[in-house]
Amino acid sequence: MNFLFVSLIIVLVDQVSKIFVKGSSFFGINGFPLYTSFPILGDFIRFTYVENAGLAFGVEVGSGKIFFTIFSLIISFVLLFFIYKIRNEKSVVRLSVSLILGGAIGNLIDRIFYGLLYDEGGIFFGKVVDFIDVDFFDINFLNYKMARWPIFNVADISVSIGIILFLFFYREKKKQVEVQIQD
Repeated sequence: MNFLFVSLIIVLVDQVSKIFVKGSSFFGINGFPLYTSFPILGDFIRFTYVENAGLAFGVEVGSGKIFFTIFSLIISFVLLFFIYKIRNEKSVVRLSVSLILGGAIGNLIDRIFYGLLYDEGGIFFGKVVDFIDVDFFDINFLNYKMARWPIFNVADISVSIGIILFLFFYREKKKQVEVQIQD
């Protein structure tokens, strides 16, 4: 199976969902006003439209939007190269990296083109569209309090699942290497 196809599907689903949220005059879709929020499954899952200029969970480090765009672009190229390097690995590893790549490219498109397409700051200055708002559990640790999980999108889900799969496989492979060394 060509795992780059998985990345492409993730990018398409992510971008279509974001176009429905943000809107597009080209496709005749009105979208939602920024900060629109309404329940889907009570208070547990809500649709909440926000835009994120930072990295994951809105974290801002470095010199702002252009930093995150360039960082995301470099990571995407590294992942493409890595997919080539692991072409003989188990399918689950290739799938995990493909999920990460698809999510990274999905958010990268927002960062590169949305500022220009939506007339909000030009190329490379777009913000990532987030809209899935879930109330998992409250966190209260060392004066850090979080009542809801940070709002996310399809690309973020793909990256998260890909990382979890990759870490799980890495642990499995590490155990196999340890067993071989002991034999």
